[in-house]
Amino acid sequence: MKDMTTFEKQLESFKTDQQTWLVTGCAGFIGSNLTEFLLTHNQKVVGLDNFSTGFQHNLDDIKVNVTAKQWENFSFTKGDIKEYEICEAVTKNVDIILHQAALGSVPRSIDDPITSNLSNVTGFLNMLTAAKNNYVKRMVYASSSSVYGDSKELPKVEERTGNLLSPYAVTKYTNELYAGVFHKCYGFESIGLRYFNVFGKRQDPAGAYAAVIPKWLGSLIKGKDIYINGDGETSRDFTYIANVIQSNILAGTTTNEVAYGEVFNAGIGGRLTLNELYNSINRELEENLERFISKKAVYREFRAGDIRHSNANIDKLKNATGYVPTHDIDRGLSESIKWYIENLGE
Repeated sequence: MKDMTTFEKQLESFKTDQQTWLVTGCAGFIGSNLTEFLLTHNQKVVGLDNFSTGFQHNLDDIKVNVTAKQWENFSFTKGDIKEYEICEAVTKNVDIILHQAALGSVPRSIDDPITSNLSNVTGFLNMLTAAKNNYVKRMVYASSSSVYGDSKELPKVEERTGNLLSPYAVTKYTNELYAGVFHKCYGFESIGLRYFNVFGKRQDPAGAYAAVIPKWLGSLIKGKDIYINGDGETSRDFTYIANVIQSNILAGTTTNEVAYGEVFNAGIGGRLTLNELYNSINRELEENLERFISKKAVYREFRAGDIRHSNANIDKLKNATGYVPTHDIDRGLSESIKWYIENLGE
């Protein structure tokens, strides 16, 4: 019998150890998956969302997927992290915060840097300050691989970043600076996770700023054209949501003091070009969707602010928390595609 992983041991402890977690952005893609996971593992969850990018139907979906008793452990506040009083109220009597609330998307930040800054910097500082003032044990927060900017080094190592390429990247790097300073000045425990192109169920395929995998899946399932920015050789460390859930749980519960005030890559340590991704998605849809007809992608100009290549070195997270990814890109795509087929009317 193989030894249990750190994550498996933590899930065992959840059966008897119940804590209260605040998930900001709980109606969004990542936040709703974290909320559902915690509820199914005997934890109490306080949810916060203003529905700017999250949806009520994600919360409704969680309710369907958990038991009535588990749902009783969930309380929800509709509110905005830009308002300090809201942050002060929801952080009371909370043990651990998983801070996902933000305005994502590089193009959105280029179009409207002020609004992105208000949510991602002012909102972050509000939450960090409220957490400190209310004696929350720890805050795990979502950073981004965009902070690597124009660095050509592969794989990406936490200590070496390049010149930032977008206002969004600036906001996420500012989060890391604030969290580090709060640890130095106040001893507040925070851990940052640099997400690498997260994908999975509930990721919105619609809208101008939709991520590439749900956007392509939504279009292909409905027979629409697919557009690839650039030559298709841009590459990403596409990370399935199950791996991101694990990284958050481990960061929220680790007793390794070396991790406090630090930031970690949260990826799988792989790399796939957009052309390879497109071929994989077509192959999966051909196997899972009757009447699916593959079509050639339409190539267009490179998108402003995009990093050319992204690939995470995950040794730091592994060593500090015991993180071991459970899903590679193929397994993640397979699970995601089945969900999108079921939920996009086919």
